[in-house]
Amino acid sequence: MTFMVGGAPNELAFFEKILASYTVDTGVPVTLIRQSTDSAQRKQGILLSLRGQQTNPDVMLVDVGWIGQIAASGWLEPLEKYDIDKNVFFQSVIELADTYENKLIGLPLYIDGGLLYYRKDLLAENGFSAPPSTWAELRDMSERIVPRQKAQNPNFWGYVWQGAQYEGLTCNSLEFFTSAGGGFFVGTATPVIDQQANVTALQFMRDLLHKQPISPPNTFTDMKEEEVRLFFHNSNALFERNWPYAWGLHNADDSPIKGQVGMAPLPGFKKGQSASTLGGWHIVMSKYSDMKSESASLIKYLTSARVQKQLSLKLGWNPGRSDIYDDAELLKANPALQNLKQVFKNAVPRPVIPYYSSVSQILQKHINATLADRVPAEQALKQAQIEVLELIKDYGIK
Repeated sequence: MTFMVGGAPNELAFFEKILASYTVDTGVPVTLIRQSTDSAQRKQGILLSLRGQQTNPDVMLVDVGWIGQIAASGWLEPLEKYDIDKNVFFQSVIELADTYENKLIGLPLYIDGGLLYYRKDLLAENGFSAPPSTWAELRDMSERIVPRQKAQNPNFWGYVWQGAQYEGLTCNSLEFFTSAGGGFFVGTATPVIDQQANVTALQFMRDLLHKQPISPPNTFTDMKEEEVRLFFHNSNALFERNWPYAWGLHNADDSPIKGQVGMAPLPGFKKGQSASTLGGWHIVMSKYSDMKSESASLIKYLTSARVQKQLSLKLGWNPGRSDIYDDAELLKANPALQNLKQVFKNAVPRPVIPYYSSVSQILQKHINATLADRVPAEQALKQAQIEVLELIKDYGIK
């Protein structure tokens, strides 16, 4: 049996040990098919194997953004008949990301989601006892604190986020749009991009850069994950939108902001309407596997509470299972898990559709044009809706 996974050397070494333990427990040998850390190369390798109907890999890790495309091609083995308990996972993730045409086609091994980092020391110094729960509160706090900080640091800004024209902009936009009551799609074939809630959200995003700006002017040209993280890390911002990986880096021993950082769900346009774009890696079985029962056993083993706990303790991964977020040993090692559990409950997946990559490119182009102040929000979203509808027709979907 084979398991295909990519990642950093320490991650691959960890999986080698886990697979060796599985072999000792079951007597079934597993070969690790190593992939690079580059997501595009990992996706290409997986698609080449599946298109060729190869029996290997039997089991693989796929990015949540790829599931729709792979499932629509009929290349994944449904998992219901293998006695897998899906109730121990985040149910919204199972229903919205790992279910395709009412069939369970994957399980979350590692969960990611957008969240808010904030300078708790600066909020406290200025009389704020809690992070913002609405976007209006974030703006108000920024307008009060930033001028004082700029007197000491002219490069200080209120809020840094991913606004460059790439996939991260789609993720940020989905969070803004959803927290305004909007979104990209209803179901899998009905785009709702051109709606007032989305227009309101996009205008707010544009205003962050151009109206009493609280976000830096290079947001729409340069700001990706690491650019955003380093900007905040170097004490140049009050708030940051990023993924959970930044937490450990902000609190490392050599971090200039160690102990000064808080973590919270992203704000919403109204209280209680926070949204977080779902990220992470999901485990799936190839339809062409010639060892399906053994593959199902491996999937259950890798998503077991024991292995998920080890993934968190050894690699810092956020478990796909919701039932171990209250584990005392895990919380002692990573207290942030307590906050992340609530973030992941609000996780919103990108559309699980086979043509998602093309949809994302359309959205990036038009949303970025508004952030650059070249095209009004309403016009940008109207044109994006037209192009997505044309794309759907090209796929032959009515």
